[in-house]
Amino acid sequence: LGFLIVILGRMQLFTENTITTDLPVMVARSWRSLFAMLRLWGTVLAANVIGAFAIAGLFVFTPAIPADIMASIVDLSHHATGMGASQGFWRAIPAGLIVALLVWMLPQADGQGFLLILAFTWLIAAGDFTHIVAGSVEMAVLMLKGDLSVVSAVNEFFLPVLAGNIIGGTVIFTLMAWGQVRDELPAT
Repeated sequence: LGFLIVILGRMQLFTENTITTDLPVMVARSWRSLFAMLRLWGTVLAANVIGAFAIAGLFVFTPAIPADIMASIVDLSHHATGMGASQGFWRAIPAGLIVALLVWMLPQADGQGFLLILAFTWLIAAGDFTHIVAGSVEMAVLMLKGDLSVVSAVNEFFLPVLAGNIIGGTVIFTLMAWGQVRDELPAT
């Protein structure tokens, strides 16, 4: 649901902004363009994580979610964040690639964006892949309930999943996209 809201609402999802930020860096090959990309990434990631904590706070501290559903959210959160750093990292690579592919394909969806987003995010869930933004909600739920320490959250979940999503959604996907468009770009 979060992916649908963010993408169809034309908000910015951290792993969604690869093409528009990475290809200019590949073309310009300057420190200035690299720092501009990193500044955008930092801003979007921070906003996404703040949003994840806001949603988790709604779940944990209000009666917005019935107790039986909250118990399921907590179980899911333990599963999503409890697989260990290495496994979380490797499962994040396909998730990053899937989201980047989704964004690449969305302009061609011809009014079928809802179904495209649904299918691609289903692949993330079906593959039990990890995603930094969706997983940050689960991480935040456990942190706010006192079930997960900040150190464990950052070292065992956040940083490994972030790195995997960057490799899948940025490194791998950007190299694929760069291979497709590099001959069409002006020489610098």
